[in-house]
Amino acid sequence: MNNLRRERFCGLIAITLFTMCLAAHVQAQEKEATINAPYVNKMEMQMESGMIPEKAEDISPLLYGEKIPMAVLSDASGNSFNLKKAIAEKPTILVFYRGGWCPYCTSQLSGLQEAFPKLEELGYQLIAVSTDSPNGLMQSAAKEKLSYTLLSDADLTFSKQMGIAFKAPKSYWEMLSNTSGGKDVDLLLPVPSVFILDQMGLIRFEYINPDFKQRLEPDLLITVATSIKNAG
Repeated sequence: MNNLRRERFCGLIAITLFTMCLAAHVQAQEKEATINAPYVNKMEMQMESGMIPEKAEDISPLLYGEKIPMAVLSDASGNSFNLKKAIAEKPTILVFYRGGWCPYCTSQLSGLQEAFPKLEELGYQLIAVSTDSPNGLMQSAAKEKLSYTLLSDADLTFSKQMGIAFKAPKSYWEMLSNTSGGKDVDLLLPVPSVFILDQMGLIRFEYINPDFKQRLEPDLLITVATSIKNAG
């Protein structure tokens, strides 16, 4: 990660959630009138540099006001899911988690389910993306009684485009090969992340923490989502 983006990323973790929310809203408004440049593909940048980050702390994620790439992923039934089309329909809370095998992720999924009715009431849809194969997604949905959308990014193409993928520690390699249905050939993981997007796919808020044990609490997510909704 270059020095400028490293400083900006570290700043995301240091400031409070309310400050991040306000900064996201102000910066997104400023950028809306001027964003005409083509989307810069994170994966292409990483390919040019010849490497994927070795550590979670070294990722270079998309930031406030930037537009996310669009993708077609698989849902829990193995059907194609057009993310661009879904996001255009209503504001979206997009969550990246490691997989149903991760206890911190399953706890997060359960907490998101509790928050889901309020988020829907606010006008948001909730979409969670992981390295799991569709079969793994179905198991997680059944176990945690989830009613929101789970999507498979088993080869981590989308995570790489978001700039949140990094090389998994060796102790994860065999497990990732199995849980991704053999698609995670580069043996990568996503840094757990939460993005709030408008219908254009612009990032209004994000929470990204290299420490996978730390997740955004559901109540705080609702507070931030409400603030963004009320701010228009």
